[in-house]
Amino acid sequence: MNTKTISNPSDAEHPLTGGRGASSAELGEAIVQDNLDYTLFSWSKQKGIAPIAVKHAEGVYLYDYDGKRYIDFSSGLMNVNIGHGNQRITEAVVKQMQEVAYVTPGCVTKVRGELGKKLAEICPGDLNKSFFTLCGATSIENGIKLARLYTGRHKILTRYQSYHGASYGAMSASGDPRRLPMDTQQAPNFVHFDLPYLYRWEYGEENLLKESVASLERVIAYEGPGNIAAILLEGESGSSGCLQYPVGYLKAVRDICNKHGILLIMDEVMSGFGRTGKWFGFENHGIVPDMIAMAKGLTCGYLPFGCLMVSDKIAAKYDDAVLALGLTYSAHPVSCAAALETLKIYEDDNLIENCMAMGQYVNEQVELLKQKHPSIGDFRNTGLLGCIELVKNRTTKEPMAPFNAKPDEMAVMNKVAARIKDLGMYTFVRWSYIFIAPPLCVTKEQIDEGLAIISEAITIADNSLPNPSAGGA
Repeated sequence: MNTKTISNPSDAEHPLTGGRGASSAELGEAIVQDNLDYTLFSWSKQKGIAPIAVKHAEGVYLYDYDGKRYIDFSSGLMNVNIGHGNQRITEAVVKQMQEVAYVTPGCVTKVRGELGKKLAEICPGDLNKSFFTLCGATSIENGIKLARLYTGRHKILTRYQSYHGASYGAMSASGDPRRLPMDTQQAPNFVHFDLPYLYRWEYGEENLLKESVASLERVIAYEGPGNIAAILLEGESGSSGCLQYPVGYLKAVRDICNKHGILLIMDEVMSGFGRTGKWFGFENHGIVPDMIAMAKGLTCGYLPFGCLMVSDKIAAKYDDAVLALGLTYSAHPVSCAAALETLKIYEDDNLIENCMAMGQYVNEQVELLKQKHPSIGDFRNTGLLGCIELVKNRTTKEPMAPFNAKPDEMAVMNKVAARIKDLGMYTFVRWSYIFIAPPLCVTKEQIDEGLAIISEAITIADNSLPNPSAGGA
């Protein structure tokens, strides 16, 4: 057997491999360097980055090897809803692993049935059947497959400003610009449509719903309703900028789907499990979809896991026909155990109720920040899924960094993001957006702490305006 040996001239002094004692700072630096040398980072250039070496995490905080504390104001990637370090998950996972760590999806376990039953309880309508997946992207992929199998149609309609995952099908379904580098190899039969949002809609709120629905109906007519298997939408917009639906829009989409025999798939990977103050984001709009794609908050990142929730009507077709879906790790017992305990924590700790209360508090406090910072153009938030949008001019609403900004267009926002990190915060900063999506266990005091950091960082954007006192106007 040919085994590759990677040597390091300084191994004798390396904090991870050498014999001498090492300070925490040296250990942290060595960990970062090993990660830079031997691993690849997603959505990033590979040189010149400075990741946080996380030693441990608890509640809403991350801690590095220097002992520095970072408040996590985006719940990781909007997934650690219950907060970090909850040992109830550890105990549930260990107990399950001591019983059985893996069985094939053709076998069953007690925890698989219990989790399916619990999900059926919290899902509205006849959404009672769980197909367990590995992550958000695999939930989306299987939802797309099932929609096509069930309807016999091939087209999937999705919104331009959306993100559904990084696998080929999910990325092709996304309207996010991260799909552009692989456009030449994208999966076929995805049709995107534009959906304006109120902040930059020039023709009055009363016309926004009317035009949005009419635009979608035109696309359906052009594409042929008999060709369309499903419309795929996020329960609430996330990484695209928390772009809120016109009031009444999802009800209109549900009616359109019913009219044409089109399935409605709601992507609740980010907006699900209490993030918006409801179990699922679409519940804020009074609809029931045909399928729900889930992940993130289902296990809160403690283990990779996902689920495609399917209506009884769709599932019944496969009572006597083969369901042509499958994954080696579907219904993984250990992940099922993590998910079941996570759902109990939401209820036991009243996290959804806390999300609603803390979301209202965030709204109030950001309104005060708007008075202080002329570069704040808009704040869009549902529960604890929100983002501040910075602008160069409040009158023209020119963003501080445009959609799909080039590196030179990110100069100000990069400085804002760096300052946020320096001050002890981890959060998602993208284009002109600063995301506010802390774990649902967050307190008012922790929100104050986080917003104080964001406020100080935003002064960098304020100072970049030609006339800061007038909001750049």
